[in-house]
Amino acid sequence: MIHNFTGENVDEIANVLEVRPKALGDDIYRFELVNEEESRKLALEIHLGLDIDNKTMNMVSVYSGATFMQLHNCTAFVASKMLKQVTFFGKQQGITSGLIVEVGAGCSLYANVSDEILTGDFTKLPEDLMMCGVALSLTETEGFDDFTFDEDDVS
Repeated sequence: MIHNFTGENVDEIANVLEVRPKALGDDIYRFELVNEEESRKLALEIHLGLDIDNKTMNMVSVYSGATFMQLHNCTAFVASKMLKQVTFFGKQQGITSGLIVEVGAGCSLYANVSDEILTGDFTKLPEDLMMCGVALSLTETEGFDDFTFDEDDVS
C-alpha cells in the first residue's frame, strides 16, 4: 500500500533533518544537508505520487559524493527527532527495503530484508545482520495497513 505523503510530512522530515526543503516542482522536494566537521554533503530528493503505468509510487533519492541511491515504492517513513534521522521504507510481500538519512549528512541503505530478520531475536544474528535488524526495526508497526504518520501512533 502506498501512503499519500503530505506537505505536513515534508515539514516533519525538515524538522528532524534540521534543514528547509526546496520545492523543485509540485511534488518534488530537495533537502541539502551539510556536515562541516566531517566534510560531508548529502542531497535528499523526495518524489511524491509518481505515475508509472497508471500506478502511483513515491521515490526517494540520495546524492552524496560519488554515491547515488534510490528507494522506489517508498510506502512510508519514520522521522525520529531523538535519533536525528528519517527512515524511508518500502514493504512488499514480506520484504523491507529502507533508506536512512541522518542529520549529519549520513546515509544507510538496507535492501530486500526478510521479515524474519526484523521480527526475530536480533541478538542471535551475525553482527552485520544485527545492525540491519536494529536499523529497520522502526518499520515494524502493529497493523501496518492502518499506518499513520503521527508520532503518537508509532510504537
